[in-house]
Amino acid sequence: MSVVAQNNRGWVLDACSLIDQGCSLCIRYNDKYKSHVRCCFKKQCFQLLQSHYSLNAAAVLDGENKDVVQTTVKPAKKRKRKHSELNHGEIDSQVFHAKIRSVILEGTKSLVDSAHSVGYLNGMADTGKEPLPPKECRLAALCEMAKELPLVDSEEQEPCVQSLVAANGSTSHVDLFSRVTENKADKAVVVTLMGEDYVIPRHTAFLLSDFTHIQPLVDYGKKYDLIVMDPPWENKSVKRSRRYSSLPSTQLKRLPIPVLASSNCLVVTWVTNRPSHLRFVRDELYPHWGVEFVAEWFWVKVTTSGQFVFPLDSPHKKPYEVLVLGRYRPSADSTPRSPEKSKVSVEDQRLIVSVPSALHSQKPSLSEVLKSYIGAEAECLELFARNLQPGWTSWGNEVLKFQHTNYFNLTLADDPEDKDEGCTDKPTITSRSNSPEEPSAFQHCPSTLG
Repeated sequence: MSVVAQNNRGWVLDACSLIDQGCSLCIRYNDKYKSHVRCCFKKQCFQLLQSHYSLNAAAVLDGENKDVVQTTVKPAKKRKRKHSELNHGEIDSQVFHAKIRSVILEGTKSLVDSAHSVGYLNGMADTGKEPLPPKECRLAALCEMAKELPLVDSEEQEPCVQSLVAANGSTSHVDLFSRVTENKADKAVVVTLMGEDYVIPRHTAFLLSDFTHIQPLVDYGKKYDLIVMDPPWENKSVKRSRRYSSLPSTQLKRLPIPVLASSNCLVVTWVTNRPSHLRFVRDELYPHWGVEFVAEWFWVKVTTSGQFVFPLDSPHKKPYEVLVLGRYRPSADSTPRSPEKSKVSVEDQRLIVSVPSALHSQKPSLSEVLKSYIGAEAECLELFARNLQPGWTSWGNEVLKFQHTNYFNLTLADDPEDKDEGCTDKPTITSRSNSPEEPSAFQHCPSTLG
């Protein structure tokens, strides 16, 4: 079960189970035949056993020692400066943290206790010292290459949507960069795209493109009841690591939210712990789109034993991230609002507690915790996505990033008609990119768009 525990403070999620729900039972298309397999996300990606505390720090969330979480890791040597030299942003961060500290501490303790009562977050590892999947090729580079392709004349423009798998099982002619791709099957599929194997969840649609080529998503014509986005915020650590290209905050205003959102659509934005970003979303970005701020939630990252992954009061990294929730309220909209959605209020300062992925930028799915706020049969969209979710539409220049088979264990399914038994420890299938005879193009970006 993906929602392990829940109370009036929020939820405890098993993020790995959430991924497996959408793709555990798959059809694998391989040249001229197909087989049935189970695809389970590699558990070692969610086996964070130790928190980033100093060795003498007690990182437990109990009543007697809860203030011990202020103990910090010994920072790297930096130029010493006086407290009075804190810049405006650092002062803002301290003020914001002081305001929400008790919410984070008390809420996390309550939720972790609830998880302990059902045997979760007990510190046990499901895997040994298995290595993490190999470093992946950045799909953003392929989107840049796709821009060099000749434009199709508007009079000859093909439909903006296509099926992932043709009737004969072929995926060789799928245009990932300028058309929305759909998997309408009741099961996930494992297919070869651009010379690599990917796991595509059931009932999903996606567009692999960057900000300048988002128009096919608009032409897709759907109106969404939930829009979740994880923008590539500008910050110093991103610039130093060069993990991905950031986007200036002001450019986010160009996102066509009013075109994509249904009336009363719930809009959720992941925000870094910079108060300037939080203020921008609440006071500038949301009003620009006609989105009314309704709540502020927190994702709290813990280890497999329920400790904060970083000291709560660390001046460098915090064990939480912020989510800003709003409702799209078009000023001139004659379409009646859904009574089911308009009556559901969103509580403020709820917590989502989970063990974070060891893979950079992989966020937990919000589908389970948000479904009660968006009504039945809601249409859901994720922007700047790095993975796919069953029943959702996803867009981004790395939208298939965590769908590569390097991140999954694939096992043969004995009987595809049997009830899904979930992930097992059966011998895994060697994927195309893991073959010892052939180096993975996933680790070295392919030179063609395929």
